[in-house]
Amino acid sequence: MEIISRERYLKKVENWIGKENVIVLTGQRRVGKSFVLKDFVRQHEGEANIIYVDKEKRQFRFLENGDQLGDYIEERMDTEKHNFILVDEIQDIDGWEKPIRSFRTEENTDIIITGSNSKMLSSELSTLLGGRYEEIRVLPLSYGEFMKFHSQEDSDETLQKYLSYGGLPGLRVIGLEDEEMVWEYLRSVFNTVMLKDVIERHKIRNIPFLNNLITFLADTIGKENSATGISKKMKSEGLDVSSNVVLDYTSYFTEAYLVDAVKRYDIHGKKIFETNQKVYFGDLGLRNLIAGGDREGDIEKVIENVVYHHLIRMGYEVKVGELRMGEIDFVCTKPNDTRYVQVAYLIENDETRQREFGRLRNIRNDYPKYVISMTPMVTRRDYEGITHLGLREFLKSENF
Repeated sequence: MEIISRERYLKKVENWIGKENVIVLTGQRRVGKSFVLKDFVRQHEGEANIIYVDKEKRQFRFLENGDQLGDYIEERMDTEKHNFILVDEIQDIDGWEKPIRSFRTEENTDIIITGSNSKMLSSELSTLLGGRYEEIRVLPLSYGEFMKFHSQEDSDETLQKYLSYGGLPGLRVIGLEDEEMVWEYLRSVFNTVMLKDVIERHKIRNIPFLNNLITFLADTIGKENSATGISKKMKSEGLDVSSNVVLDYTSYFTEAYLVDAVKRYDIHGKKIFETNQKVYFGDLGLRNLIAGGDREGDIEKVIENVVYHHLIRMGYEVKVGELRMGEIDFVCTKPNDTRYVQVAYLIENDETRQREFGRLRNIRNDYPKYVISMTPMVTRRDYEGITHLGLREFLKSENF
């Protein structure tokens, strides 16, 4: 199959070549980590010695532990060339970190690995790799990539498809014409992630609660949820689970990159709240599959989810803002760069305008402020010092 370059990620990988760090591509299964590796191979084959292990392929099933991986790599190293060691879905190899640490110190050698579990390939990376790594999270397709992958023109109809089906690259093979096949593909991806990265990894037995919880989170994206509140709701529905179990199971979803848990930030007090986080899904198609129904009733939640992930693509750390006068959807920060973003479906009357723009005016500093909406005819305009962006305009951009 033709490889369509995802230049954003390929450039990030290339920037870290030769820096003596292990490059780690993380993200949910089927977001395209393998194709980033294949694209890298295409760029470098013929000029370097490439050792490529794909643990999802039958031919590599025999590599079960670090010693076997180390032997396999050692046999294929070439001292006369630059060596690229690529290992896809490395979390399926027990003790993988030992040979990776060892080969990282070899001259003329770069290592790129991928993984679908953030507990193994994020929070523990510093310990496993001795701090010498660069993590690059691969997200589902942006709106611009979605248009490129599916040969679509920018339009309201294309945006609607993106908001409904999400951005898993594998949909390019399925096509978007047969809606039933699209949902069947998304269901197969969801079932694989749940089975391999949640149920089997954490030896889950309470499957009914697991399913109920992920459905609840899909239905309440963009809303504050506490473990205690979820526990009480589940008990009212006949599922007796503690708040600790709710926290544990939610963390399993975040480790598998199914969802992101976003902290709340007191804008005036400049402190982070550790409770009542908001949850957004890694891929909108999977969220819509789980939640069921059409998008008409929850379009604002969907827009908020897609804006959140585009802000992450832009390189921002994102939190939910808290004010005495209400909530700011997103506080976005980079070094020496802070911005505030409010998300709405439509700004169709003065009441809505005062609510969405008024909250931003209540922030007493000079950082840039934005309202993003699907209001017709709006691309980019200024309203009392606040920038109003159309959703399509925002999603096509690489920065503000």
